[in-house]
Amino acid sequence: MQTRRDFVAWLSAMSLAGLTSPLRADAEAEEQAAAAARAWLGLMDGGRYGTSWEAAAPAFKSAVPAEQWDQAVHSVRTPLGRCLSRTLRSHKLVDSPNGGPKGHYVVLQFETDFEHRENAVETVTPVLGKDDHWRVAGYFIK
Repeated sequence: MQTRRDFVAWLSAMSLAGLTSPLRADAEAEEQAAAAARAWLGLMDGGRYGTSWEAAAPAFKSAVPAEQWDQAVHSVRTPLGRCLSRTLRSHKLVDSPNGGPKGHYVVLQFETDFEHRENAVETVTPVLGKDDHWRVAGYFIK
């Protein structure tokens, strides 16, 4: 399915380290972004994939329709089983991912143990919205 591949590539591009222009560290912004990411991951952990789409950033929602998100995330997350632990390993404030719109993003990497897979790396990229709320714009599991 070409659209799914495009979507996965977009999410990867939003989340991977080849990002442009790191911004000056802002502990408060990074903390708020991490809190938003953890809340969003809680939706994912609870299998509330539709709600995770609704809670995502507008760019995320315009890149993939809700039905496609539901199918894609079911195919990736369901085989992993329950989330057993998640530890924030790195965070980086950037002004835009490669090819992405300008803005304030925080790229967060979590080391996550799932029921059927240990040592997964989840990359979650929240973006600061015009309303000053952080919402997830990218998600990738490696």
